[in-house]
Amino acid sequence: MSDCDFCVRIEQGEVIEQSTLAVAFADAFPISPGHTLVVSKRHEPDFFALSDMEQAALWVIALRARDRIMADHAPTGFNVAINVGADAGQTVDHAHLHIVPRYAGDVDDPRGGVRWVIPEHARYWD
Repeated sequence: MSDCDFCVRIEQGEVIEQSTLAVAFADAFPISPGHTLVVSKRHEPDFFALSDMEQAALWVIALRARDRIMADHAPTGFNVAINVGADAGQTVDHAHLHIVPRYAGDVDDPRGGVRWVIPEHARYWD
């Protein structure tokens, strides 16, 4: 789809890892060094609507991307996230997952990780 930023990036070959069903490329607005997106080659907005093979392909590419991020940036942790639908924060209507490298001291208290998407429920340990 020519109006999809991810489809354009795939068509232009802006990939760092790929298979027949999935690709990885750098996030255009990274939240940490090495932030990478893993994207289905087929344009489909909903991750859960991808076939089993497509979903598996995303995870295979995610593992390869993780190895590259480790070699290039040496993070001490990762957040892996999939936003499905506008109410979950999805802003690009093309199925993808985020691999967000984390580094010691990048935030004051990283506990809770992805739970911070709903801040009032993040601090479950209090």
